[in-house]
Amino acid sequence: MPAGRLHRAFSILPSVYRIIAATNLRRRRRPMQFQTLFQPALERPVQAALLGAGEFGLSLIAQARRMRGLDIVAAYDLDPARVSAALTEMGMPHRRCSNAAEAEAARAAGALALCERLDDLLRLPLGMVVEATGHAEAGAAHAEAAIAAGIGVAMVSKEAECVVGPELARQAAAAGVPYTLVDGDQPALLIGLVSWARLLGLPIVAAGKSSEYDFVLDPATETVTWLEQRVHAPGMLRHWALGQDAAATVEAREALLSSLPLRTVPDSCEMTLVANATGILPDRDTFHAPLARTVELPELYGPRDTGGLLSGPGRLDVFNCLRRPDEASFAGGVYVVVELADARTGGLFAGKGIPVSADRRRALIYNPSHLLGVEAPTSIMAAGAMRHSMVGPDYAQRVDLLAQATRDLPAGHVLAIEGTRHAVPGLEPLLRPTMPEAPDAPLPYYMAVGLRLRRAVAAGAVLTRDMVEPPAGSTLWRLRAAQEARLPAG
Repeated sequence: MPAGRLHRAFSILPSVYRIIAATNLRRRRRPMQFQTLFQPALERPVQAALLGAGEFGLSLIAQARRMRGLDIVAAYDLDPARVSAALTEMGMPHRRCSNAAEAEAARAAGALALCERLDDLLRLPLGMVVEATGHAEAGAAHAEAAIAAGIGVAMVSKEAECVVGPELARQAAAAGVPYTLVDGDQPALLIGLVSWARLLGLPIVAAGKSSEYDFVLDPATETVTWLEQRVHAPGMLRHWALGQDAAATVEAREALLSSLPLRTVPDSCEMTLVANATGILPDRDTFHAPLARTVELPELYGPRDTGGLLSGPGRLDVFNCLRRPDEASFAGGVYVVVELADARTGGLFAGKGIPVSADRRRALIYNPSHLLGVEAPTSIMAAGAMRHSMVGPDYAQRVDLLAQATRDLPAGHVLAIEGTRHAVPGLEPLLRPTMPEAPDAPLPYYMAVGLRLRRAVAAGAVLTRDMVEPPAGSTLWRLRAAQEARLPAG
């Protein structure tokens, strides 16, 4: 099996034997495979509802219709007319529901209940809700309400998860309902890949993801394309190979493409979840974020004393995939660079086309894509039918996604998200260890969104709690306070 596909088959192996024992299946002697593993869901499909029907959610609805094991029976969105139009285009039977009785009637008739009120949806006999609003405050409130109603949660909204995920997971455990992240998004995929490597005794040198979009070089013109932007980068071909000084090559590439974004809020947000779930921490609070070709990763992600970028082993990082148009994409994929038992194994891997370091002691294992709602059903079924979660009992707020001002911000300025990248103009992301709550403690990025500055903030300053006007009645802030109250003293 190609290295880039290994995670597909093994993402939940660490809990396979526990699941099989718990479900008492009579298949212990058979080779492991997914239809056997998910037999409980195939026999009794998980009944789930979707909260937030954007691109991710609609792809989940479309996929669930084609499979056994998961039924999406209801949905809730602030724009039901838009969702209804999309469902009609998909040919998905549905009914707009203004009360609980209409929602139950729609479900009984085999139509998706498109609810106008969350409370009506939560009264349905559901096993799971999928929180995919992408809104920190709504995500936290929806998840808490579902848990209180005795319904499990599959959390897609990383904006809420990066702030209060461990607290929501704790509440779910106390209530006896499942709580999980989902495949289809990079955090769960990377957590699964890390768990697979650890199960096999493969020491992790580096783990992370590619940024969401590739940087594609046209060798004939030395023009690099990123989304709709095109940048002429004369001299890039001179830096196509890492050469003897990898750090200098990475620095030269970055200088040539300095007008393009190499660090984004969504990437940092996703890696916050991974750090909190796995304990693997970033080497730098802004990441190294090198422009790198896929085959270079085992060399780049090595210790500095051997020419790599890392200060030590076991580091989390994001890279920007640099490639030619005829090379495979790595956009939004996840990876681990692992230490091999010996150079002989590295030589074997190299012969199979697996990227390895020059000394044959490190190898790259990666999943070059995430499939959004198309692959999310495995996580939802595993949680709903077998109480399996992509986060373990040691899930904790180890790091926070913070916000640093990139320009002077005046008093009264509202920190509002603009565009589709879930980012606030004038703020850049940082990942730093979590600090106890205090007036001058750093404020997590998504706790600041939508708030007004109490005073002017100078460029370079990290936002703190006393810089913003705290919101009234915020579920996100309340849950965060409860989570921080459980942090060890000191």
